Amino acid sequence: MVKTPERIWEEADLAARRLAGLALNPRTPQDVLLRLLAEGPAAVRMVLCRDRVLPDAVVDAVIEHPDTYTRSFFARNPHVDPAQRVRLIDDPEWFVRAHLADGPRMPFRVRPEPLPDEALVHMIRTYGNDELSGCFYQQISNELLRTMHTHQDAKVRRWGVGAWEWLSADERAALLADPDAGVRDIALLRTREEDPAWVESALPARPCHARTGILCHQPLTRAVVDSVLTAPAGENERRMIAYNPSLPADVVVLLAADPDPEVRERIAYRADLGPAERRALAVDPDPKVKVRLAVSVHPALSERERAAIDYEVPTDRGFHQRPAPSVPRDPEDVRRDALSAHPMLRRKAARVHELPPDLVARLADDEDLGVRVTLAQNHPDAPRGPAAAQFPGVHGSRPRPPRHPAQLPDCPTGRLRRPRGPRGQGPGRARPRDRAGRRGTPHQ
Repeated sequence: MVKTPERIWEEADLAARRLAGLALNPRTPQDVLLRLLAEGPAAVRMVLCRDRVLPDAVVDAVIEHPDTYTRSFFARNPHVDPAQRVRLIDDPEWFVRAHLADGPRMPFRVRPEPLPDEALVHMIRTYGNDELSGCFYQQISNELLRTMHTHQDAKVRRWGVGAWEWLSADERAALLADPDAGVRDIALLRTREEDPAWVESALPARPCHARTGILCHQPLTRAVVDSVLTAPAGENERRMIAYNPSLPADVVVLLAADPDPEVRERIAYRADLGPAERRALAVDPDPKVKVRLAVSVHPALSERERAAIDYEVPTDRGFHQRPAPSVPRDPEDVRRDALSAHPMLRRKAARVHELPPDLVARLADDEDLGVRVTLAQNHPDAPRGPAAAQFPGVHGSRPRPPRHPAQLPDCPTGRLRRPRGPRGQGPGRARPRDRAGRRGTPHQ
């Protein structure tokens, strides 16, 4: 019987849980870690191998450990270098290989660091479809994804179709005429997914992951939109279409006044939101003020307009390392965000990996802890001051995401009220999921 991590932890007694705390302590000596790895119960080995950075000698011992679960825990460790995890690439157990391919469990909209390109190609060419059926695509670098469509191996080209949005007309035509039927089928599916009429014909009638994905991301006919508004197949479907870029302008206006604050919050982030809707959402009555926070970072607002909104800045979420986006942000937009009086916009700027030195220095001394920590998590040249020291995962030149908000000792759980008025010379939304990667999984 396969035991889940939750079950392993539930079955651990108090002594095992105390040993797990010792295993997690960054100051525990290497010889003690090796003994815990060799003699500790499953819960201890799980925490040791999955939830922290490990010395090289301990990594060597994990790779050679006889227990399949122990190696599989390490295969999903988000804190270690991907080059260390990939040492399990040819593990004799399917269970371990599948966990390596599925990758670490990350916070929502945060992708793990990519595996080395040569390892990814090796896995695509040698692993079975069942081993690559999870979140493998999230570990593919953008650089590799952009070149896979020309690879000599058809299995690799099938994954390369996932870069469809980035490909030229000639490159798409080559995939549609590829000698491999699997490549042609996936490319044809991508062309159909751009046709709202075909999308409507493929929309499942009942709630499921496929229906959710279509309502959130793919082009919708007016008939589909109207059906969601009048007779949704499941709960929260108005929230789903609120994200959809193909939503008609009159429906954006309609949903901006929806009684569900979650719908209004998602609509508030839309770049096509009209001025009347922005003004209404800026004084939204939602007691959690998430709607007002969402509209306060709208790109069409001036600093004066932002300052007039009564929003609250969250201090208990969003502090994660994020990979560089597939398309770099405009440098002027980044500078504008970095100089904004709005902490969420400065945090958004702090996520940019290619910040110029003057903005790195400015944000490193920002009054908002979230800005300083986000910078430390995402920029290798950020000064390692007190903010970085508060995070056990930030070290050296390799930023690491904190495991849990509880690891933010000086960042109180809750929200921080916006300072009244603009900051004079003072100096967002999470980056959308990469659709090229997300939708690149081949149905082989």
